[in-house]
Amino acid sequence: MAAIDRIRDDISQHTNVFDVLKERGFIRQTTHEEEIRELLGKEKIRFYIGFDPTADSLHVGHFMQIIIMMYMQKYGHTPIVLIGGGTGMVGDPSGRTDMRRLMTKDTVIENCKQFEKTFGRFLNFGEGGAIIDNNADWLLDLNYVDFIRDIGKHFSVNKMLTYECFKSRMETGLSFLEFNYMLMQSYDFLELFRRYGCLMEFGGDDQWSNILGGVDLVRREAGKQVYGMTFKLLTTSEGKKMGKTEQGALWLDAKKTSPYDFYQYWRNVEDADVANCLSLLTFLPLDEVNRLSALEGADINKAKEVLAHEVTE
Repeated sequence: MAAIDRIRDDISQHTNVFDVLKERGFIRQTTHEEEIRELLGKEKIRFYIGFDPTADSLHVGHFMQIIIMMYMQKYGHTPIVLIGGGTGMVGDPSGRTDMRRLMTKDTVIENCKQFEKTFGRFLNFGEGGAIIDNNADWLLDLNYVDFIRDIGKHFSVNKMLTYECFKSRMETGLSFLEFNYMLMQSYDFLELFRRYGCLMEFGGDDQWSNILGGVDLVRREAGKQVYGMTFKLLTTSEGKKMGKTEQGALWLDAKKTSPYDFYQYWRNVEDADVANCLSLLTFLPLDEVNRLSALEGADINKAKEVLAHEVTE
């Protein structure tokens, strides 16, 4: 049984998943907020989130994206899990101060296989369920000249250089290889629209410019309005990314991070981070989240124990 079957809160209180995501504090930016809310309330759509195989396991930074997909599927929408076997060959410059280490093709393929195993623990696949695809299927065989002529013509270099993902790298150096990444991710949206009728792309807030590129490309190439939405990144109250330990990243693979260490991480979060983690990383009803978050002094440890148990389970 996939973990999605454990979702129990908010279903009776809300008919629209957008309201759930908003109330729990996930949503940061939307391309068309009112239209998106109306669409998610009236129709059952296909949407996607991309995951580049930068390691042989997903980490806790991906976990929030998975939880969002679980909420969406619980409300009848169809997640498309896009494994970045093609984009992973290049590397996303978003949020980076330096260029990602290039991986061999064999490493990328093996990492993709490991990612695929993980998603089956959280989402329901099979007939009528979630879809999993790999952008290597269409990106690796592209003819570069045709791609630049057909897709590159829609992108303004001047505009791209105003986006934070590129602007922040101008002083330290931005390779032409990375500069292509936005075009590739945007093309993914166009391809998924053509293959599956995908109408929406989700991602962390650092993906905003890439998502805008995809929305604009589908409009230009297919004449169709599609949508994008970003979610807050999992950070501490001080703005630092969560999931970093002395041993490195907090992995979702029990072979890389033991269940004990995973549990202890959440058991030991700062008091100020308890409310945010309970809201974003558990399926506890918000009334219970608020009750636990209001505990003070030594009693806050009870809330941390609940947090650690819920997330680890």
